[in-house]
Amino acid sequence: MPLSIFLITHNEAARLGQVLSAASALSDDLVIVDSGSTDGTLEIAKQHGARVFHRDWTGYGAQKRFAEDQCQNDWLLNLDADEVVTPALIEEINALFNSGELQPEAYKVHIRNLYPGDTKPRPFATDYNVVRLYHRSAGRYRDDPVYDRVVLEAGTSVRQLAAPIYHHSIISWFHMVDKANRFTSHEIGKIATKPRWALMIRLVTEMPLQFLRNYFLRGHWLGGWKGFVFALNTAYLRTLRIAKALEEKDIKGR
Repeated sequence: MPLSIFLITHNEAARLGQVLSAASALSDDLVIVDSGSTDGTLEIAKQHGARVFHRDWTGYGAQKRFAEDQCQNDWLLNLDADEVVTPALIEEINALFNSGELQPEAYKVHIRNLYPGDTKPRPFATDYNVVRLYHRSAGRYRDDPVYDRVVLEAGTSVRQLAAPIYHHSIISWFHMVDKANRFTSHEIGKIATKPRWALMIRLVTEMPLQFLRNYFLRGHWLGGWKGFVFALNTAYLRTLRIAKALEEKDIKGR
């Protein structure tokens, strides 16, 4: 198929093999943009026939825009290095390309999180639904260091794929806390621009509100004890983000 699949990586050896094995069923143009892995990521990528490029880290959006430019085909599918295309999605995309000449448009894909050690998401999981499959002329990733999303050209048709991607975001509860602790450090700059009084209010309200939002509204109560721990950790880490912003204000005297 005239489809390229691209990923950005940094020390993703634990899950990358599974990701590329599934992706290779859709494309023989697998593009990896790595920012300095030391754990075997590059070897795994090459074993699966991926074309590997090095680029020093400057943010999520910039890395993905660089990866887009390395792709050989006009149809692009973006995956994170811990996201596995399901057999149902492979079948759906194959059918889409075999149906005839596609218009230069975009497709949203459901991204469903898995808890550590699980092989399928919690019942009725609906974590994210974002554009991941798109024609090069329809749009590209925005150059944002943290919030990477595809920005589409005006008038672009956006369709929905039914089958999901499975997101193996965390391999242990320690990994969840460690990963989020590093990620929230990238967000401090924007949050620290908010008034101190607003941050102080959020410091008190963030944890209970985020727990209720994730546990009840996002359905993690259906995930048993793992869903409870996920919602609790998420609420704590969102609160830690506010605390880091307040600390940043104190350091800079704002």
